[in-house]
Amino acid sequence: MVDFLLLIAGFGLLLVGGDILVRGAVRLSERLGMSPLLIGLVIVGLGTSLPELATSVQAAIIGAPGIAIGNIVGSNMANGLLVLGAVALIQPIMVERNILWRDGGVGLLATVMLFAAGLTLGLERVFGMALLMLLFAYLWRAYRSEQLSLAPDAEHGAAYDRAMAAGDVDPAFVPHEEPSASMLKAVLLLVAGLAIVVGGGVVLVDAAISIATAYGISESVIGLTIVAFGTSAPELATSVIAAVRGKSDIALGNVLGSNIYNIALIGGVTGMVAPGAVPEKIMLLDLPLMLAATVLLMIFAYSGARLNRLEGGVLLASYIGYIGWTADLI
Repeated sequence: MVDFLLLIAGFGLLLVGGDILVRGAVRLSERLGMSPLLIGLVIVGLGTSLPELATSVQAAIIGAPGIAIGNIVGSNMANGLLVLGAVALIQPIMVERNILWRDGGVGLLATVMLFAAGLTLGLERVFGMALLMLLFAYLWRAYRSEQLSLAPDAEHGAAYDRAMAAGDVDPAFVPHEEPSASMLKAVLLLVAGLAIVVGGGVVLVDAAISIATAYGISESVIGLTIVAFGTSAPELATSVIAAVRGKSDIALGNVLGSNIYNIALIGGVTGMVAPGAVPEKIMLLDLPLMLAATVLLMIFAYSGARLNRLEGGVLLASYIGYIGWTADLI
């Protein structure tokens, strides 16, 4: 009973800490003059992925690779199938195809790299470094796109027009407003949020391992289901609220960006800090399913330039089936 209460407490700390961290990070980025585009990609994307990062790294360090890698794979399955499926059922999601190929393509490449790691050496430092380099390249391209957005003058006009034609300038870019929070308050929120998230990750992993041991459940199943769903809760809540408010298009960008961070950042850091083999069950079943789910999502999003309610229902039903299948493998 105590372990279940600690598991719930860990989820709660992740949610509260993630919310505080994101608010502090956004305020800090405003004070530093960063645009909404970079805020979303670097600050908010990183902030909402910190629960997964804290959980996976903590699990890998204490010798529980099933929870570490299962959390990465399970979180991406939850984001792509559960979150987007639920959002599309509430309101169809309009898709900007250039952004889909940029962000979705990077996410697909990261998935292939993680699959290749499992087939060969495991999630070793060489793959961890490669994943981190992919993330840095992705963020650099986004940064360059923003610079073109900020300076479409005579000197940069031609380059700006080419970038717009190629889809490298995010159409959602708008100038940021004047900052409203003090630098000190923003930094304090950022530090407090980070501390709560890391503490929540420790509590959650310890409780999950205790439950798995007591009930004979494999660490991989715990990571793929309970832990993954809990650490994806911020994305689910944010995206559903956005859809209810008529902003369902925000959800696709949030999910694609979060999935990139989950694999490239969390997988990269995990491979660098605590390298190890990919559990056989995840390698044979869950990674191929994640790759298939990523391709299916891109096909749905590209066809008709939106995710409609029927496609959302298929995604949601696929997630329910996946969880049911995983539970039968306990």
